[in-house]
Amino acid sequence: MDTGKRSEVLSARQLLRMLDEGFGRTAWHGTNLRGAVRGLTPEQANWRPAAGRHNIWEIALHAAYSKYAVRRRITGEKRGSFACSGSNWFVRPGTEGLGAWKQDVALLEREHWLLWEAVAKLPPKRMKEMSARKKWTLAEMVMGVAFHDVYHAGQIQLIKRLQKR
Repeated sequence: MDTGKRSEVLSARQLLRMLDEGFGRTAWHGTNLRGAVRGLTPEQANWRPAAGRHNIWEIALHAAYSKYAVRRRITGEKRGSFACSGSNWFVRPGTEGLGAWKQDVALLEREHWLLWEAVAKLPPKRMKEMSARKKWTLAEMVMGVAFHDVYHAGQIQLIKRLQKR
């Protein structure tokens, strides 16, 4: 297989289905990202598997930021408009309560649907458009968000099991 060539570009419809399955739609692979964070308490979301490791809350915000970053590349929106200051990883020290956790889960949901809407409006000719760093097409970045959601859903499920030890 020639890995140096770009694969066929997926349609917006296919990409939207991937985003749905990785985030909130029932899928054969098991728990999606929304399912992984559903019903958690702030204490569970703030628990760290070890010093220096991310907790579920930070992973959820990281996923929200990733969705925001890809949407920004699609829409041309300026940097700095994410709901939290900083970028990529956001430390949660463990003192936040239920209201703050619910707010951040709502942010994850909102960023998912904003990305979904941006992809739905993306003209087919832009799917092959390269990112600013010329590494990935827009379609590849969207597909990557779906894979990213599945990866972090699995990570969260593992952290939840470690909490029960």
